[in-house]
Amino acid sequence: MFSSAFDHLGAKEGNYYPDCLRDEIDAVNDRVYDNLNNGVYKTGFASTQGTYEREVAAVFDTLDWLEERLAKEPYLIGGQLTEADIRLLPTLLRFDPVYYGHFKCNLRALVDYPALWAYTRRLYQHPAIGPTVDFQHIKGHYYGSHANLNPSGIVPVGPERDFDAPA
Repeated sequence: MFSSAFDHLGAKEGNYYPDCLRDEIDAVNDRVYDNLNNGVYKTGFASTQGTYEREVAAVFDTLDWLEERLAKEPYLIGGQLTEADIRLLPTLLRFDPVYYGHFKCNLRALVDYPALWAYTRRLYQHPAIGPTVDFQHIKGHYYGSHANLNPSGIVPVGPERDFDAPA
């Protein structure tokens, strides 16, 4: 899907799933999806303390692993923007504004990870990415659509994060 299937429809041209990196992209995607992209949901909707603690540990183990990778390289795989980066980004953008508080993923904030926070800002500042992000909509949706987690429907005003700060 990310190799070039959408180029003719106005998508940014490029191969984000090159043959030579596919095995590594798939391995990173598997870990990130299970433990972070979906992990925040498994944490936020946990119905027992034991489940919550197991799932939140997996979220932060994965964030720690990503921090270590990104402390050495500008992107997750092969020194270039790939599908793995694109699939990770929405979760990172939502982490502090939503998942940290609403889903109780509050062991550490994204801004507590220097390499991961710089990486997130760098991707957000990409001219084809930043303009597609609406933080007020993101927060309004999450805090307004899970009455069991937020019965009052109050949308917090924070946290303030400067995604435009130099990466």
